Amino acid sequence: MRIVWRLILNAAAIWVAAALISNFDFDGDWVDLAIVAAIFGLVNAFIRPIAKLLTLPINLVTLGLFTFVINAFMVMITAAVADSLSLGDGFGQQFVTAFLAAIVISIVSAVLSWVLPDGD
Repeated sequence: MRIVWRLILNAAAIWVAAALISNFDFDGDWVDLAIVAAIFGLVNAFIRPIAKLLTLPINLVTLGLFTFVINAFMVMITAAVADSLSLGDGFGQQFVTAFLAAIVISIVSAVLSWVLPDGD
């Protein structure tokens, strides 16, 4: 049940980011949004830990601020995979757009996790 809950939170966060950021356009329906949220979850589950480990020295030097760059790259990877599956129209493939989207997604996901009850 927790996986479904995280999928819903990721989908909501991506939807809010698409609504707030002008170059982060997502034109799909709710099924496409759920698939993109699942891709985002898989990217964060498998690729992000490796990226954080490999960039640990620079993350320590920047006092954790490099995590925002890692999050932007996770959005860019998600956008590239979604685009290759014809689920998006190149949304989030520019670094600045992905960086802003990563910040919005992180904030919305954190707020929703705090406000809404746990999915267990």
